[in-house]
Amino acid sequence: MSIQTAKRLDTVEEYYFSKKLREVRALAASGKPVLNMAIGSPDLDPPTEVILAMQEAVTLDGAHKYQSYQGIPELRKAFSNFYKTKYEVVLNPDTETLPLMGSKEGIMHISLAYLNAGDKVLIPNPGYPTYSSVTNLVGAEPVFYNLVQDNAWEPDFHSLEKMDLNNVKIMWVNYPHMPTGASGSIELFKKLIDFAKKHSILLVNDNPYSFVLNDCPTSILSVPGAKEVALELNSLSKTFNMAGWRVGMLSGSEEKIEAVLKVKSNMDSGMFQGIQKGAIAALNVSDTWYKKMNEIYEERRTMIWELANLLGCTFDKTAKGMFVWAKLPQGIEATSFIDTILYENDVFIAPGDIFGSNGKGYIRFSLCVTIENIKEAIKRLRVEA
Repeated sequence: MSIQTAKRLDTVEEYYFSKKLREVRALAASGKPVLNMAIGSPDLDPPTEVILAMQEAVTLDGAHKYQSYQGIPELRKAFSNFYKTKYEVVLNPDTETLPLMGSKEGIMHISLAYLNAGDKVLIPNPGYPTYSSVTNLVGAEPVFYNLVQDNAWEPDFHSLEKMDLNNVKIMWVNYPHMPTGASGSIELFKKLIDFAKKHSILLVNDNPYSFVLNDCPTSILSVPGAKEVALELNSLSKTFNMAGWRVGMLSGSEEKIEAVLKVKSNMDSGMFQGIQKGAIAALNVSDTWYKKMNEIYEERRTMIWELANLLGCTFDKTAKGMFVWAKLPQGIEATSFIDTILYENDVFIAPGDIFGSNGKGYIRFSLCVTIENIKEAIKRLRVEA
């Protein structure tokens, strides 16, 4: 007897990297020396003080009990101080910030808190695939808006105004942008806030790449009046090499945070206290940390540029974040191209198609790869070229 799955599963596919990495692992298990240059999973260690803080925390009284759904007060205060110091944004630590078990869960929590079946959601194309998959899972309708290179990967507001915006409830934005590395700006955020207010849309900026190869970290909440219509997700995964720790945060007005907390408090039983203590230590590291990380990523990026040039790609050297978004020579199809490289050269690169139709003809390199492995990739592909 077969038990039928929910119809919502018909609206989504297994996440590309979940599926593709099984294939990559199988190749590695068969003896293939595959170099994974596709995934943005930091390969460097977190700050030393983070590890020490967690080690100390596991011995504290009550460390292994259920924790608050809102995180311990010290963590909320650390998030609030971080936003004040880094973005000049004032947040009430008790009511305007909410720790998350990774910002990815925040995408689901926000969607469950605000979307009814049939509501529409504006989603960037190209963009993070989870925005559309979560929208489908909650029974809402994805409406894609175009980001193109000729417009610096920013929304075309003239085209947006021509769209049918009836029933649009949420608009996802993500600057610095993944996968393209477009930086965004305060001017762009002001336009987005005005657009959201005009059409009564909840604007959510997903902001995990602020401090990676970016001299001007910016929050959408720094725009006056932003809290009326905007929320912002942030994460410790990229900035502090803590992807596996699953620590994120949501910031915004008290009313909006309370709505999301209604969902969150029914979905988990609090974050392990040791992880929270480690997160506090991360948020308080000196500026030396950011400088050191960016020196490493800058060296790697220069080598990735050499690799991209070898493949005949073009790319924007002003892009931010931990990826290099590169345009393939005219007429080359990205998915078959990266599969050829994977099977013939044992190098795995992400095809741009997986981020949306406007990603066709592009590939994405991760900077979470050692210099030695980048040099090895160059060696393998130079022989092929």
